[in-house]
This record gives sequence, structure tokens and C-alpha cells, in this order.
Amino acid sequence: MTPDPLTPAARALCDAMAAAFPLPGADPAAFRAAARAHLGDIPPGSADAEAYGVPVRVYEGEAGPVVVFAHGGGWVLCDLDTHDRLCRALAARTGATVVSVDYRRAPEHRFPAAEDDVYTALEWAAARHPGRPLVVAGDSSGGNLAAAAALRARDRGGPAVAGQLLVYPVLDHRLDGESARTYATGFFHTTAHMRWYWEQYLGPAGDPVAASPGLAADLTGLPPALLVLADCDPLRDEGLAWARRLSAAGVTAHVQLHTGVFHGFLGGVGLLPEADRALEGAAAWLSGLAT
Repeated sequence: MTPDPLTPAARALCDAMAAAFPLPGADPAAFRAAARAHLGDIPPGSADAEAYGVPVRVYEGEAGPVVVFAHGGGWVLCDLDTHDRLCRALAARTGATVVSVDYRRAPEHRFPAAEDDVYTALEWAAARHPGRPLVVAGDSSGGNLAAAAALRARDRGGPAVAGQLLVYPVLDHRLDGESARTYATGFFHTTAHMRWYWEQYLGPAGDPVAASPGLAADLTGLPPALLVLADCDPLRDEGLAWARRLSAAGVTAHVQLHTGVFHGFLGGVGLLPEADRALEGAAAWLSGLAT
């Protein structure tokens, strides 16, 4: 019998999450309900605002970078509340100001609506906090939007971006890496789910290449990157490919590859030691950008 590549704690959490999650093709409302099923009360200390018309939640910090954060959820589910704990932890551990973006979601709003909203929030954050390092960040599909924002800022002469923090990002619509086959099922986030998310995001007329930062022709001039990846993740290989391409283009790229865990493991802070280490590593990298 092949040994389970997940740690026992990660397997228990993975199976519990998968048992409560809809199958691909379910109504988007079912996915959104599942994502919010176990939310507690949101403690005070953050403020909802409008970034040139885009709703955001701001976690004010006194020093360090300004982090424009895009939540994951396949562009379909999740929201400011589902990622409140993560954004709050990043702000608390770094002193950074975190701007969490409530971008428009698919399928009601398809590509490039979410990308437009994150870039608008980036411009707003730059104007609101002049002189502080500006970072784009996101997990999963939010990592896609963060990488896209970095590319737009470079190509449009937009705000200077000091770094890109990408947590198991979605970067390539083709899903043709070995990890997309090896971890296609049994590790919470399946390859079939990812294909369905892409369908919701793009619709029948969307441009999959334009929506895939991993397929951008030129990566020169992009900001330094930290990629936080899970080994047992269908998306692992596209994250590793992004890091390799960045390095080949002369961009500093650090990879933290966490073994024994699955896509979404950072939600297990306090339950999985790997999640705690990943959060500490991301916080240390963010803090280093301000020095």
C-alpha cells in the first residue's frame, strides 16, 4: 500500500474539508455557503472602505509594507470574511497595512472584472500610503490576481510594486503539470474543481491565455516574489514554473515548498505546524521588504 503523502494531521483536516465541500458543477451559491459555514464573529479592529469604488477591508499597521491582498476561492467563492483571520495575522505579525479586496466574483462577473478590481485597489493603496513599499499578495485564484496586478503595474507604468507574495497560486489554465495528475483527487482541491473554476471565470468567450499570468511572454522587471506552495497540490508545478521563469528573467524568486500538506493548508493555522511555519515565513519575508 502506498504511504499517504499527507501528514496524519493534514489528512484529517483535508478529509474533513472535502466532506463538507460541493462537487464540481454545483451551484455557486452552494460553494459560497460551504466557504462561510464555520465562520465565527469578525473581531473589531479593521475598517471597510471603498478603493475608487471597489470595496476593501483595511487592517491598519504603523510600519512595514502596504499589502494589497486578493482572497482565493476559484474567483467564485470566499470573501473578506473568509480571509479575515489570515489578513489579520499578516498585519499583526509584520506591522504592515493589509488591504483586502472584495473583488467581483464569477460567474456573475467574468474575467477581467476581478483583475480590474484588484488593480484599482492597488492604485488606491499606493495613493493612500505614499512612500511605503507596496506588495501584491493572494492565495490560489487570489495569487493569480496578484501576479496579474504586478504585470499590469509594470506594463502600464503604474504603482511601483516591491514584492509579490503568492500562496499556492493559479497561474496556468492548461493544468498540464505532473502535479495536476498526481494530486488530481484525494487532496481536497481537485483538478476537476480547478477546471470548473476556470470555466466560471472565463465563460464561453474569455481569453484563457490573457487570464494566465504564468503564460506571460516577458517577466523581466517584475518585483521579487515569495511563493508558498503545498507539495500535494494540483497547482504545485505551475507555482514552481513561475519561480523558475522569474529567476530566468533576473527576478529574485524564493520558494517555500511545504511537504505533507495540501492546497488550502494555510487555513489550518493553529492546527497544522506547516501552516504556522508558512505564516511565519511569509511574515518574515514581508518584513524584510521594508528594510
